[in-house]
Amino acid sequence: MSTMTKRATVYLDPALHKALRLQSIETSQSVSELINAAVRDELAEDLGDLAIFDERESEPVLEFETFVKGLKRDGIL
Repeated sequence: MSTMTKRATVYLDPALHKALRLQSIETSQSVSELINAAVRDELAEDLGDLAIFDERESEPVLEFETFVKGLKRDGIL
């Protein structure tokens, strides 16, 4: 663990805490290491999603109301 870590209080569901403790034992990683890895993975996924939004920024926007009216017009609704 880095010397630049921050302490935080996190309240976990008891079943999740037990699962983390068991995984900690099986993987020889601390609960903190497992939680940090999970948070990193989630943030990386968010970063990927944001990149996709940036790529699609120039695409035309279709309003929901217009879309639904089109479904009705086409006999789908």
